[in-house]
Amino acid sequence: MRASGTDEATTLSPPIKMTLEQALEFIDDDELVEVTPQSIRLRKRHLTENDRRRANRSKED
Repeated sequence: MRASGTDEATTLSPPIKMTLEQALEFIDDDELVEVTPQSIRLRKRHLTENDRRRANRSKED
C-alpha cells in the first residue's frame, strides 16, 4: 500500500546555457568543467559526499 500523505513535488530550475569562458569564471576550486562536442558541463571534482569529506580531511593535514 502507498502512504496516504501529501506528496512533495520538487521543482528543478532549468539548466543555464554557458559558454566555456563563463563556465570557467563560474566554477569553484572543487569543481571541474567537462567539455564535449555537444555540451559544456560543470561537475564536482569528488562526486560523492564521502569522497569530498575525505579530500577535505587530507587537505587539512
